[in-house]
Amino acid sequence: MRAELPGQVVDLVDAFRNPVTQIEFVYLLANAKILEPVLVDAETAARMVRPYTWFLDRVDPEGIKLTSAGYLPPADVEAASAGLGLSAEWIGKHNREVQTLPVLELRESAMRLGLLRKYRGMLLATPWGRKLRDDPLGLWWHLAGQLPPAKIARHVTHAGLLLLAATAIGSAAGDDPLEYVARMLDEAGWQNRDGTRLTKWQARDTAADTHISLIRLGALVRTRQGLGPEQPTSHGAVFARAALRTWPV
Repeated sequence: MRAELPGQVVDLVDAFRNPVTQIEFVYLLANAKILEPVLVDAETAARMVRPYTWFLDRVDPEGIKLTSAGYLPPADVEAASAGLGLSAEWIGKHNREVQTLPVLELRESAMRLGLLRKYRGMLLATPWGRKLRDDPLGLWWHLAGQLPPAKIARHVTHAGLLLLAATAIGSAAGDDPLEYVARMLDEAGWQNRDGTRLTKWQARDTAADTHISLIRLGALVRTRQGLGPEQPTSHGAVFARAALRTWPV
């Protein structure tokens, strides 16, 4: 099976210093059916990508004039918080993007994933964004092909791939996907400067681009009012498999 894995996944496997860890990881991917065809219906895709299509609809067709500091204006921040149900996730008035982290993270995620761009003080849809705005299936596959974002540091790529793997593997990765990412980053030789293992929160921050997208897509969900570990959903596992198979596009 190893010979059939995408090159970026093979690079991750090769980074594990213990051959037993390599075998176990490939075994878990095999059980997660990573090499089988990925199927997703249009209704599921539309529901998952809605946070991104919301922004694409919001900027269409003239774009959004940003503040002098380069942030969304208050009306758009309030609209995003209300329209996407983000108000329960953050404190405050939800009218300043710099102080409303869920909106800021989502907008920046859409930019990193090639859907939005800044140009002369405006937030605009990219050609990909315009093309995929009314194509939820195409947008779903586009996002799968962009995670983790390309041209980033190797340890960040490994963290993103491991989070996708944990999402695809599900409970076989343990009770906490972020703990799994932290443990496997250690296996791949990524530690703090003092040689200690990364915490789950450091692992989350390292995989931030992938983590934010998985949360917004509903691939990972917070449990028990945010007190318990985030858990993969069944549709999230399908998306993670697609991302591991198609990245990088």
